[in-house]
Amino acid sequence: MSTLHPYLHLNGNTEEAFSFYKSVFGGELSIMRYGEAPPGETKPSPGAAKKIMHVSLPIGKETMLMGSDMPEAMPPAVMGTNFSITVSADSEEEARRVFEGLSAGGQVVMPLDKTFWGAYFGMLVDKFQIHWMVSYDRGGQK
Repeated sequence: MSTLHPYLHLNGNTEEAFSFYKSVFGGELSIMRYGEAPPGETKPSPGAAKKIMHVSLPIGKETMLMGSDMPEAMPPAVMGTNFSITVSADSEEEARRVFEGLSAGGQVVMPLDKTFWGAYFGMLVDKFQIHWMVSYDRGGQK
């Protein structure tokens, strides 16, 4: 069964925001910066290399608050609508089924595919303009 997690998109202050959320909820932050991506995967400007590509903070047993700084190539996040719903699937087949179902009549932003961080991942906007990220953690398999 899939689990759902909120994913926040921020304009350069993700580290500050998640430090605040950590002070409220406790837990440990897991952070990946744009500059830590393998060569050829992303090309951040020198100023963007230290920005957050992905951060997660466990909140309870099955809920994770996640987020990132918007990439330079994307439009800035609009506060109030700067979030996505993340579906964490239990298998590639489930991820594919959910992704295909949600994208019907919508727009694929990033096709579902294997990633350098070990996930099967894709992004879409459904026909109701809701932003979704679908992921299956492949356990580091490439």
